[in-house]
Amino acid sequence: MASATLVHTLKSHSSDVNCCCFSATTIASCSGDKSVRLWNLEDFKELPISPLLGHTYYVHWCVFSPFGTVLASCSTDGKIILWDARTGESQVVLQHPSKAIVRVCSFSPNSEMLLTGAADSTLCLWNVQKKSLIRTFDGHENVITACTFTPDSSFVVSACASGDLRIWDALYGHTKSLFFDPECHDLGVSCLVISPTFGSADPNAEINSDRRAYLLATCGGENLVKLWDLIVFPSCKTKVRCSLTGHTAKVMAVAFSPDGSLLASGAVDKIVIVWNPIEGSMLYTLEEHSRYVTTVAFSPDGRYLASGSNDRTVKVWLLHAQGEAPNLPAPSGAQQVTGTLQGTDGASSMNVLLEWSIDDVCDWLKAQGLEEYVQSFRDNRIDGQELQSLNTDTLVKDLGVKALGHRQKILRGVQIMREKGSSGIILDDGIPDEYLCPITRELMRDPVIAADGFSYERSSIESWIRGNKTSPMTNSPLVHTNLTPNRSLKMIIQRLYNL
Repeated sequence: MASATLVHTLKSHSSDVNCCCFSATTIASCSGDKSVRLWNLEDFKELPISPLLGHTYYVHWCVFSPFGTVLASCSTDGKIILWDARTGESQVVLQHPSKAIVRVCSFSPNSEMLLTGAADSTLCLWNVQKKSLIRTFDGHENVITACTFTPDSSFVVSACASGDLRIWDALYGHTKSLFFDPECHDLGVSCLVISPTFGSADPNAEINSDRRAYLLATCGGENLVKLWDLIVFPSCKTKVRCSLTGHTAKVMAVAFSPDGSLLASGAVDKIVIVWNPIEGSMLYTLEEHSRYVTTVAFSPDGRYLASGSNDRTVKVWLLHAQGEAPNLPAPSGAQQVTGTLQGTDGASSMNVLLEWSIDDVCDWLKAQGLEEYVQSFRDNRIDGQELQSLNTDTLVKDLGVKALGHRQKILRGVQIMREKGSSGIILDDGIPDEYLCPITRELMRDPVIAADGFSYERSSIESWIRGNKTSPMTNSPLVHTNLTPNRSLKMIIQRLYNL
């Protein structure tokens, strides 16, 4: 059976690890501690140039250029920094046009372009050599959570927190999307990747010599990894192949191996699963993280898989083919991992929602900014037990929640709440976005509402306002700097997390 050996755990970060990536010689990771760190792939020692410090807020993503000479990172500060991977020096700081939070970035395979996705729902395409903006793509209606290029660098694929996916032309100046799938994932797309192997690897797929297609993998809030045929010629479209089930919570990240023969995924259930993407089957699981897995990445030679987590570590795994013995000595504490996913006993802890009264549900809606539905929920006597059984039809027909984004917000919040124990204490498997400060991505203890309508941790937004007169979320000018305590949200957080 195929397997993997844990060969090293990297522990330098002091906050959540959000992304990790490889060059031929180096592992890089970025974190909520505002840093990017680099390690030598030969001995896993941190490089003398590490950490790279230049961002002023949470660093969401990092990625090496195809030749490994440049490292790009992006942050809540609205900036993208291009670093010299050999010296650690900052080559240029690119500013997102609206200064919104930049969540994700990706180099084109030909190294000529950089793609960035932001919280203001826009994508930016940059010329790497000239270090200048080529154009922006505008069409998504929520935070951009994933973006990448096709292997020929001709097209861009992106997705957002609302669950929709779009395809764009990267070369010929078009700014409108060529294809739009409004329901790629019902509860939002967390990540997407395209197999580096050109064309469809499945001979039975609906692809012929007159079509050009790739293998696309996506993941999202409904605990699924999906595989698609991504067709770009003669017209752009996607066709779902299969859904991979095995995770028991939101899937945060996916990555293809360099030859496209393996697919890795990491999730809020703290597990990494390695799949055969051609057969759509699970190969084995890796279960060493103590908190949810936020990122996975393969080394360029396919020997290693790295996984990063909110436990502040990056774990590096040596991969073995079927029947192959480990070809290097495992360090002290290394673990041979084989087998299949172990099921979880959902009956072992009572759902915290069962204890909620109708008033609790109404307070929860207010805390999420959905006050307009409070009376409808109250009239229909929706308590915690009823809340957890809601579906799309009930929300639309019986409760009047017609806005797609509002339905997704409710269903996503309920899904995450199901992962909590009866005491209300978080079970180390994720916190709803509504309870995290948008600036620091940490659980709010003193939430306040700013002039832009968003809730923030008081100290964080006060610090932001001292240096900025615009909204951290929209970059629109703040009409005033008054902060209003969000007592409903504070009460909900205190109740759930015993603060």
